[in-house]
Amino acid sequence: MNDSADVTTIDLRGLKCPLPALRTRKALSRLPPGAALVAECTDPLAAIDIPNLVRETGDIIEENTRRGDVLIFRIRKRG
Repeated sequence: MNDSADVTTIDLRGLKCPLPALRTRKALSRLPPGAALVAECTDPLAAIDIPNLVRETGDIIEENTRRGDVLIFRIRKRG
């Protein structure tokens, strides 16, 4: 599946709680339904905050990986 046209990536590295979750929420609000958002975070609390945010918004975490100290969340906007 090649859906790179509807993927937005945001670099949240170096930001501390609650900024990664707040900026993820703002980025999701700007996306059309069905689009994907990739959020790259270094704050360990993002491992809790981002999934909680996605539960609140009704969106879907398609992938949650770690590359070194970077947490990577691929979120699909509901709709």
